[in-house]
Parts: sequence; structure tokens; C-alpha cells
Amino acid sequence: QVQLVESGGGLVQPGGSLRLSCAASVSIFSIYALNWYRQAPGKQRELLAAITSGGSTNYADSVKGRFTISRDNSKNTVYLQMNSLKPEDTAVYYCNARYGVVDLWGQGTQVTVSS
Repeated sequence: QVQLVESGGGLVQPGGSLRLSCAASVSIFSIYALNWYRQAPGKQRELLAAITSGGSTNYADSVKGRFTISRDNSKNTVYLQMNSLKPEDTAVYYCNARYGVVDLWGQGTQVTVSS
């Protein structure tokens, strides 16, 4: 069964850092475009960062310069390094993998930024 499993969420103080990981149990991981989204209570799901199969990246303005997406195809894993965290970054974070009509989602991991 194909799965995406996120980890690394938790409680962090403002200004702190977290690194989220998303491990995928898919064949040929390297062909997938990978994305990180988040959803805060009462808000729509927001695309934060994307990395193509070739390694090109894009970021939402809200996280540009603070968050970094990366992938390790040898480990079937995508990462989201989050620095300078703010209370408004509090949300459930989801990873997503897409290739053609295949659209996979993880279960989400909670990130809470609070003092």
C-alpha cells in the first residue's frame, strides 16, 4: 500500500526551528513532484513549498527565506526545514507527491509555535 508518513512536528517557541520529514513507500520516488502544504484551523489548505523531480524549488511568499524544501531520493524522503518560526505558522503540515494522475497525501503532522 502506497503511503506518505510525516514526522518531526511538535511544539516550538517563536524564532525556533523544526525539520519535517515525509517518507514515501512508492516505487521510483525520484519521478514524483513533492510538495508541502499546511492547514490552520478555519483556513484553506495552503501550498508552502514545492520541489520537482529535477530539484527545482518554489515557495509561497509567506515562507520564502525561512523554509527550505529538499529531497533525498536514496531515502524516499522529502524534508521541510523551517526556521524563524512564527505563531502564525501554527498548523497541520501535509506532504504531497504527484506524478501524472497519481496524487498522494500524508496524514499530517501538527506544528505549534507558541511561547
